[in-house]
Amino acid sequence: MAGMSDLAHAFIADLEHAEDRELAPALVETAGELALSMRNRGLETSQKTSVSDVVTEADTAAEKFVADVLAALRPDDGVLGEEGAAKASASGRTWVIDPVDGTYNFSCGSDYFCSAVALVEGEPSDPERIVASAVNRPALKTTWTAHGGESLKNGAQLAPLVDAPLDQLALATYLHPRVMLDDGIRGAWMAAASRAATVRMFGAGSIDLATVASGGIGGWMQHSVADWDWLPGKALVEAACGAAVKVDAGGVTWCVAGNRRLVDDVLSLLADSGH
Repeated sequence: MAGMSDLAHAFIADLEHAEDRELAPALVETAGELALSMRNRGLETSQKTSVSDVVTEADTAAEKFVADVLAALRPDDGVLGEEGAAKASASGRTWVIDPVDGTYNFSCGSDYFCSAVALVEGEPSDPERIVASAVNRPALKTTWTAHGGESLKNGAQLAPLVDAPLDQLALATYLHPRVMLDDGIRGAWMAAASRAATVRMFGAGSIDLATVASGGIGGWMQHSVADWDWLPGKALVEAACGAAVKVDAGGVTWCVAGNRRLVDDVLSLLADSGH
């Protein structure tokens, strides 16, 4: 394929006969390593919608690598990427790609970033099934995967999430400073976040959700989440016997994930926030 990197050519040769559950983690591990190595050599960064919404040349290079590989190994599958990769599906399946999740963190030298992918059946905005997903945090050499009802961290199966209430657990979340001026959104967010044991904002949703699936933080909520920031982690949480759902409140749609008791607590608080 014209313009394909040597890295992509070598990857395709090695993974030519890989199953989906093998391909997904291999993609994000290689994409994550590519992004990290590019950062170590120095990056050019450009602004998208705000000072904190940025893209680097590593984002685009990592996404091109994944898209090129999928075009060769899964030619009938669709592709949907954060940085613009888009291909209609002929198979009913779509690979949803976030080459660098947490780009602002990444561009500032933080290790709290990842590469994530989810393979879905049906429309990515409301898929019938998430076939496989993978999240790689390259700085820590850690990969989470979900496939066939199992959620794994570096190949070891995660323990099922234990039900516990919101007020006993930490809640990972994000609310852009400017959005805090919106009474409806701020009110819905405060209704739930103020009832958690503590709140953390890390800036990379897929790592947040992977950490929820691993039991490292209690739950997660954020509004207006893009498919590539939601689907990889949603699969991890659900495969760890948790819940990951969407709900409308304050004029926006919230994604909420965690153990089932915590999610029920957040849903109830969001429902009450408009009264």
